Amino acid sequence: MDRRRAREEALKMLFQRDFSGQIDELELITDAYVLDVLRGIEAHQSEIDPVIQERAEGWHISRLHSVDRSLLRLAIYELYYRKDIPPEVVINEAVELAKRYGTEKSPAFVNAILDRVLKEKVSI
Repeated sequence: MDRRRAREEALKMLFQRDFSGQIDELELITDAYVLDVLRGIEAHQSEIDPVIQERAEGWHISRLHSVDRSLLRLAIYELYYRKDIPPEVVINEAVELAKRYGTEKSPAFVNAILDRVLKEKVSI
């Protein structure tokens, strides 16, 4: 599976977890990237969510659209923990997924948050 498709699969599973509290059939996932991302986000969510919260001006993370929240978790995980992926690629891929799965305002919102994260790049 190419990286773009793997990202899309990871997003769908994060979205599912947002609603059900778990990812069904995690043990059946065979793509190494998808597994790494899902496990990494789970392990670091307590560090990732404050990064989102601090930049989502006027919005509590729990009130964000579920796709946006899942997508931001995925992208911020990649920015901080996957040094093999250039930041520009992370942001571009996140915006493209926001166009496909989010609301009309999702691409601009996701881009703005990730742009702030990249410019500030605080330690987590």
